Amino acid sequence: MAIKTTELIRTSESWDGAPLPDFPAGQPELRVLRLDFPVGAKTGWHHHPVINYGIVQQGELTIVCQDGREKTFHEGEALVEVIGTVHRGENRGAKPVILNMFYFSAPGEEITIQHPEILQI
Repeated sequence: MAIKTTELIRTSESWDGAPLPDFPAGQPELRVLRLDFPVGAKTGWHHHPVINYGIVQQGELTIVCQDGREKTFHEGEALVEVIGTVHRGENRGAKPVILNMFYFSAPGEEITIQHPEILQI
């Protein structure tokens, strides 16, 4: 039986067109997180200092940048996150979002920096 391979994304840019940074020198650390967003849920404002991408397994996730830019990713779509840009994720859809995210960093490096000083709207 043949195995089907489908490339979901190949890019050197985040979803907003910004080039991805160079990998850090030395031993990498890879992390995979599953994020479950109930209907109406929003993350806090945050940014990522490391390269990361994800696949929306269920639902629709809208990424909103602090400057007002936004993009909605649908079930089955891959997304390459913005790096160094303050943003948040929102589930504006009618069902829960399941998102698998993959992070590439130096060992022990923070992958997400929260910005609680930015008020939620």
